[in-house]
Order: sequence, then structure tokens, then C-alpha cells
Amino acid sequence: MSYNLKIYRKTSDLPENWNAIIGDHNIMLSKEYFCVLEHSKPKNMECFFIGFFHDNELIGGALFQYLNFIQHKTFQKNEVWCSIRNFFARKFSKDVMILGNNMLTGQNGFYFDGSKITLEKVIPLLDEAVRKMQKEIRKTDLIIYKDYQSNFVKYFQDKNHEDYFRFSVQPNMMLKLRENWNNFDDYIHDFSKKYRERVKSAKKKLTGIEKQELHLPDIKKHQHQMNILYLNVAENAPFNTFFLAENHFEKMKEYLNENFKVFGYFLDGKLIGFYTLILNLKDIDTYFLGYDKDIQKSKQLYLNMLLDIVEFGITQKFSRIIFGRTALEIKSTIGAEPFEIFGLIKHNNFAINPFIKNIFPSISPKTEWIQRKPFK
Repeated sequence: MSYNLKIYRKTSDLPENWNAIIGDHNIMLSKEYFCVLEHSKPKNMECFFIGFFHDNELIGGALFQYLNFIQHKTFQKNEVWCSIRNFFARKFSKDVMILGNNMLTGQNGFYFDGSKITLEKVIPLLDEAVRKMQKEIRKTDLIIYKDYQSNFVKYFQDKNHEDYFRFSVQPNMMLKLRENWNNFDDYIHDFSKKYRERVKSAKKKLTGIEKQELHLPDIKKHQHQMNILYLNVAENAPFNTFFLAENHFEKMKEYLNENFKVFGYFLDGKLIGFYTLILNLKDIDTYFLGYDKDIQKSKQLYLNMLLDIVEFGITQKFSRIIFGRTALEIKSTIGAEPFEIFGLIKHNNFAINPFIKNIFPSISPKTEWIQRKPFK
């Protein structure tokens, strides 16, 4: 019995049973989502897919992404310190290979059929895939294993990973939807008085704004404005490793169909904000959003978006909402809780790698925040 690996550059080359074995268990590893990456990935990104076989039977798959930072400005704010950090970031990591999905928070990098292989055997196969990619596709400055839950730590404590630095930047904010929440009122009822009043106040500020779901024709119609609103948020972030292609939301809807939701907010007929969701089995993954910065403040658009996402999750009977690793404090005010995730990083320059534990924290974003507790 033996294992073998195969690299795929195109979704059309994937095995016919890819979704049955892999994609049906995580939509972010499905053929449809890979088609999105193929047709609307960021300019500085390349994507590759690996199939894992046991005696020629497909048992698992993985996503690899290459990111080029030579032209891309990772730190966005127009400040001297950001310019300095961009200079060192480019010197330190011109080219990065990631086992995982840099466009999402969470372990969306691989899936294996648990009835065909144990996790103890999976990790060495992932290591072999990393070596194969570095040898056959391109050797990069940095190699990153992205977003693993804390229970995975024990699998990366052997000699094969001693050259890697284990890091944790920000936690993944998640909300587990309680069984007694049959509607939005049930959810708010579990809040303390202070936070119930906060929700009521935010909702009142939406007066005059119309919210509606956007379907494919609507997305095509509003695509340019959506991109402007998205960039309002993305360019204001202190740390950004890519920017979406302008047709990205269109392609997401085209390929994922009802598993991708877009909701827009309109004032006097003009789109002033939107958010997007990926429906992944019993989970909702919050995706990218955008808003008019001036209107967002007066109408509390962002907070209302978070509340609307929770209401959608409750009414549609999902189990969990994954909010990601940004805006931690405000997400905690609607009940999301932090879950620690970690990654592994290694520099291929043997002279630099011993110092990565000192270099990485100096150029990675850190946020001080207070976890709020809205529930009684």
C-alpha cells in the first residue's frame, strides 16, 4: 500500500469524484469555489490544488496559495512607520507559499476522508505536499501552514517541524447559535439590559435605509459600487495581503449560487453598504463587506450588519457563525467569542530563519482589545 500526490493547476483537471470525497465536506475546498479562485483571484495570488491518493484512490485534497509581495503594499496607512514596515516586509518575504486559504479565517486548507486515513498520517502527507510544491512549482522565501485549532499543536511538535515558528496573531471570533433561539427576539432576550438597549438604539438608526438580498443580476449592476465600498474598508485596514478582483463577488455568486449570499443597504436608491456570507454546511462564514465611511458612523451600519447576520443564522437554522479575526471587540458585543488558532512559519534562508521568532512579531499586526460579555 502506498500514498501518492498530484498537483492540479486547473479545476477542469480535478478528479470527477473530487466533491464527493472532499468538496461536499467543506465548500471552500469544492470544485465550485476553486473555479472562483481560478477566475477572480487577487492579482498577487496563484492557486494550486493537490489530490492525495491511497493505492490510486482519492482520499483527500489541499489548497496551496502563492502570494507575491514585491509590488503589493501590505501595510496600507500612509505613515512613515508603515512605509518602513512595507520595505522590511518585501525584503523579508517577497514570495510566500501558504498551505491554506489566505482569504478566509479558519482551517480551510485541506480535507481527508477520516475512514481512509488517520490524522497522524495526514500531517506527514501535508509535509510531503509542501516539499513537492517547493520543488516542482517554486521555492519561496516563506512557507506558512495556516490556521489550525489548538488541538493540532501536538501533531507539529516533531523533528519535521522544529525549524518552524509557531505563531498566533488574532483569535477567530465565533458565535454558537443556541437551540432556544428560534428568532431574533429570543437572541436579544438573552442579552443584559445594557446590550439590549444598544441593539434597539442601533436598529433605530437604520430608519430610511432599505435592505435587500442581491442576486446575480443585482451584483453585476452594482459591482463597481460594491468594489468602491469594499476598498473603503480594505484600504483603511492597517494590514492587508491582497485586494479582491472587481468581478470577485459576481464569480462567487455565479459558481456558489445559493451557498453565497449578498445583502445590500440602500439610501435614496444608492448602495451604501453590503455584506457577504458563505453557507458551508451548518456553518456561516462571514466574507467581505463594504460601506460608505461617513454614513456608517451615523447609521451604525457595521453593527447592524453583524446583528442582521445573526438574525439570518437563527432564522435559517445554522449552528455557528464564523466572524473571523478582525474587529474583535465589536464582534464580542453581539456575543461572538474568541477561539485561538495558530500557524507555522519558516523562512527558506537558513541564516534568517533562526531569527524569525523576532522578525515576525515586529511586522505582524497586533490589536489590544476588551472582550465584551453581552449575555446575562
